[in-house]
Amino acid sequence: MIGMILGNRYEILREIGSGGMANVYLAHCRLLNRNVAVKILKSEFVNDKEFLERFNKEAQVAATISSPNIVNVYDVGHDGDIHYIVMEYVEGQTLKEYIDANGMLSWQETVEYAMQICYALDKAHKS
Repeated sequence: MIGMILGNRYEILREIGSGGMANVYLAHCRLLNRNVAVKILKSEFVNDKEFLERFNKEAQVAATISSPNIVNVYDVGHDGDIHYIVMEYVEGQTLKEYIDANGMLSWQETVEYAMQICYALDKAHKS
């Protein structure tokens, strides 16, 4: 996948995450000259109508949400059998990386992160 150009626009640079139904890559948008995150549906699901519908529904719902706690969706598409969602790329550590580097969170940090997660969930559920 590394080095591939999706939609004649997004150059895949490196993998930055993986989940049950998709992998996420850091990519460079050649049109707007900025880095983005590209979520690509795993190949074993591209012929599964239910997974394709779920993937596309995720993109549509996420694109309607405007919150500082949720990344923006910029684009959605497919290039051959590769289905993808293009999102805002946020530089920094994951919460897991932060905890691994700094140890257990204080109760104050835990409450702050929990509140931010709850704000994001509330906004998502209201969309």
